[in-house]
Amino acid sequence: MNMSHNEEEEENNLSLSKFESMLKTNKVFFFDSEEFEDIVLHYMDTGRINLAKKALRLGLEQHPKSTGLKLVHVEILIYDDKIEQAEKILNEIALLEPTNEEVFIQRANICSKRDQHEKAIEHLNNALRYTDDEADIYSMIGMEYLFMDNLELAKDNFILCLENDEEDYSALYNVVYCFDFLDQNKEAIVYLEKFIDKNPYSEVAWHQLGRQFYALKEYEKAVWAFDYACLIDEGFLGAFLEKAKSLEKLKRYQEAIDCYNITIELDDPTSFAFLRIGKCYEKLGNKEQALNFYLKTVHEDPLLDKAWLAITDFYISEKNYQKSLYYINKAIGIDGENSLYWRRYANINQYLNFFEEAEEGYRKAFENGDIELDNFLCWSDVLYVLGEVNAAFEILNQAKELYPNESEIQYRMVGLYYNIDEEFNAIEALNLALITDFHKNYILKDLFPHVWESKNVQKIIKNHNI
Repeated sequence: MNMSHNEEEEENNLSLSKFESMLKTNKVFFFDSEEFEDIVLHYMDTGRINLAKKALRLGLEQHPKSTGLKLVHVEILIYDDKIEQAEKILNEIALLEPTNEEVFIQRANICSKRDQHEKAIEHLNNALRYTDDEADIYSMIGMEYLFMDNLELAKDNFILCLENDEEDYSALYNVVYCFDFLDQNKEAIVYLEKFIDKNPYSEVAWHQLGRQFYALKEYEKAVWAFDYACLIDEGFLGAFLEKAKSLEKLKRYQEAIDCYNITIELDDPTSFAFLRIGKCYEKLGNKEQALNFYLKTVHEDPLLDKAWLAITDFYISEKNYQKSLYYINKAIGIDGENSLYWRRYANINQYLNFFEEAEEGYRKAFENGDIELDNFLCWSDVLYVLGEVNAAFEILNQAKELYPNESEIQYRMVGLYYNIDEEFNAIEALNLALITDFHKNYILKDLFPHVWESKNVQKIIKNHNI
C-alpha cells in the first residue's frame, strides 16, 4: 500500500527522532538502508554535513552492500571535492548495476564540477534511458545549459521537466527566468496561460504571469493576474507587493496603500512597504501621512538612502531648504558615490545661495558619472556667480562635446564672452544661438541682464526676429 505524503513525512520524522535519540544515548538502533538514506539526505539538505557523515558511517556499518548508501557517499565525496574517491565508488557500482540512473547522475555532477557541461548532459541523457523520474533529470539538463549560457535549450528542458511534474515550481521559475533573459515576455505569457489552463490553482504561475504583464506595462492585466495569485494563496507576500506596485502605476494610490498594508500584516514591516506607502500618500496630497511613513521608513532602516532622499524631496517641495539640506547629507553619508544625491545637494545649496557648496555638489555629481546637460549648465552658472569665468568656460566646452547643438550652452557662452570683453566671439556665439533656438534668448535676460540690455545685442536679436 502506498503511503500518503503526510504519512511518509511522519515516518521520516520518527526515523530522525530515533536516530538523534541513538546519538544522545550511545545506544545502537537498527534502521533499514532506505531510512539511513533519508536521514543522510535530510542532514545534507539542511546543511548539517557532519551529522550527515555520521549517519552515513553508521548506515554503511549496518548495510555495507547498500547501493543507495554508496551513492549517497558519492554525493558527499563530490561535495567535499574528493572526486577521485567518488569516481572509484561509481565505477564499482556501475560494474554491478550498469543501468542504475544514479550512477549517470553522479557522473554528470562530477563533470559539472569540472565545467565539462556537455559531458554532463551526455551522462544525464543516458540517465533518462533508465529513470522513472524524468522530471528531475530534465531540470538538471536545463541547469547545465544555463551554465553554458544556452538559454533556449535550458528553457526547452525546464519545460520538459514541467510536462513531467507540473508542481516543480523551481523549474517553473527557471522557465520564466529564461523567457525574461531572452526578452520573450509575450512568449512567456502564451506559455504561462497554457500552463494555467491545466493548473488553474497554481499561484506561482499566476504571479509570474502578472510579472510578465508588468514588464510589458500592461498594468491592468498585471493586477488581474496578481489578484488570482492572492486569492489562491492569501499569504503570498510577493504577489501582494507586485499588485501594489501595479496599482501605483495605474495611479490607484489608495488601493496600493491597502495592498502594502496587507504585506505589513503578513510579515514584519519592511522599509520598502513604508516607503511606497509614503510615496502613495504624497501622490494623494496627504503630506502629513507621507512624511509620517517616510520617517517610519528610516526608523525601520536607517541605512536606506532612498528614504532619506524621499524626505529631502518632500522638504524641497515645501521650499524648506534648510531641512532638505540636512536630509540630503544623510543620504550622501550612506552613499557618497551617488551622483543623484550630489546633484540634489548642489541644487539645495544653490537655492540657499551657498554657491561654493553648490559648486562642490555639481563637481562631485560629475565625478560620479552625471553627464546630464542640466548638471553642466548649473555648474557653469554657479562658477560664473563665484567669478570663476574661465572655469565656467571650461565646463561649457566639456558640455559642447556631448551636446554640440544645444542653444542653452551657446547663450551662456555669449554672456561669458561679453564678461571678458571678447565681443567678436560673443556676437558669433549669439548668432549661432539665435539660429539654433531663437525662443531661448530669455537665458541672456535671466543670467546676464547687463548683456541683454546692450543695444547691439538687442539689434542682433531683432534682426533674427524678422
